[in-house]
Amino acid sequence: MADSGGRRIGVAVDFSECSKKALNWAIDNVVRDGDYLILITVAPNMNYEEGEMQLWETVGSPLIPLSEVSEASVMKKYGVKPDAETLDIANTAATQKSITVVMKIYWGDPREKLCEAAEHIPLSSIVIGNRGLGGLKRMIMGSVSNHVVNNVACPVTVVKAHH
Repeated sequence: MADSGGRRIGVAVDFSECSKKALNWAIDNVVRDGDYLILITVAPNMNYEEGEMQLWETVGSPLIPLSEVSEASVMKKYGVKPDAETLDIANTAATQKSITVVMKIYWGDPREKLCEAAEHIPLSSIVIGNRGLGGLKRMIMGSVSNHVVNNVACPVTVVKAHH
């Protein structure tokens, strides 16, 4: 079968159980050889002490190779702390499949930034976990997954976390 060129599969990752489930689901069901698996993390707005951060505030970080995502010193520079399990899932996928795994970090409102990522990277599709917030809380805050589903052009898969 001819390779259709690498697709860019985005997975929203916040290092919660729910996002690990979405990441595993994407690796098992969506990602194929030759794809780019892009872990998209939206960090809360930081105190910008470092000049380079301001360059990325609007466009997000550069695409960070998985080898650097695994280095605490690199992640500290971005103010992000990936957990061991998420790194393990990503490293295993990169080893077992012929895919390229990278991370892109944004700062701000996850709803807006995930939509930006879908458009600017641009993503072939995006996988996102639903947080499982209670109905009332979701009504007040608006669900991130709902917002993304309604506002991006690419296909979105919402992976439900069963408690």
